Amino acid sequence: MKILAFYNIKGGVGKTASCVNLAYLAAAERAPTLLCDLDPQGSASYYFRISASPKFDSRKFLKGGRKIAKNIKGTDFEHLDLLPSDLSFRHLDILLDDRKRSRRRLGELLRPLADQYRYIFLDCPPNITLMSENVFLAADCIFVPVIPTVLSVRTLEQLQVFFREGGYDHRRLWAFFPMVEKRKGMHRHFLADPELTMPRRLQTAIPYLSEIEKMGFYRQPLTHHRPASPGSAAYRALWGEMQAVMDGLPAS
Repeated sequence: MKILAFYNIKGGVGKTASCVNLAYLAAAERAPTLLCDLDPQGSASYYFRISASPKFDSRKFLKGGRKIAKNIKGTDFEHLDLLPSDLSFRHLDILLDDRKRSRRRLGELLRPLADQYRYIFLDCPPNITLMSENVFLAADCIFVPVIPTVLSVRTLEQLQVFFREGGYDHRRLWAFFPMVEKRKGMHRHFLADPELTMPRRLQTAIPYLSEIEKMGFYRQPLTHHRPASPGSAAYRALWGEMQAVMDGLPAS
């Protein structure tokens, strides 16, 4: 089992769209895949037209075991399941703070799912929180979408500093560029700079396209709804890079 986290300190960077489309591509290869929507906003859950059970909340999520298993829902797509988000997930940091081994609880919750899934995708909330630290320890790879602008690149630098100072494994961090507009000079500048504070950077850029924004209307992965589109082609190329990264990881 490999755990892939999609994370950024700030929101609005194409994180959820990337997570949803790439999880679909993993499942389309017949790999049992679970997408865990950890963001209280529940955007990934919305894309798949799935809501959490009224009885499922942040406390039951942290209990794990059967509480999680019974709330995992099948999507409309074979081999792809979803653990939907709930607005109460905004309290996860408070609840985690009261637990022993509070930074490792997420890994403990996901470990029993190893026999069921080849991939677990985590759509993470923004900001650096105790839940974020759980993600940093649980994930095999943390994929960071970075819009090619000064402030967005700066958030990556802040994250790298946090990893160094906190003793987290910086080798798990991989950046990629979403929402790219090549007509913009700044975007072209950052794309052309191979060193750009991104020593572990994937080369595939996801273009800024209205077809990706329209996922909110038809509520399906673009990679399913319009598989021949330029956006879908970019996501397939990015998934190939991510697979190559994971192929180099120790088996788990």
